[in-house]
Amino acid sequence: MSTEDRAKATAKNIEGKVQDAVGNLTGDPKDQAEGKAKQAEAKVRHAAEDVKDEVKKAID
Repeated sequence: MSTEDRAKATAKNIEGKVQDAVGNLTGDPKDQAEGKAKQAEAKVRHAAEDVKDEVKKAID
């Protein structure tokens, strides 16, 4: 597990949530969509890290 990769994914998720919230407040669908996309990207990154962890456990 890379702590750095998990931290980056968490930061991307937070960034996406903020951008989505700003889009909701301003009524900007582009910001909303970009925020949701960043959250989805973060979810994929976390899932990839989970897979890496499981593979490492299986090897050890």
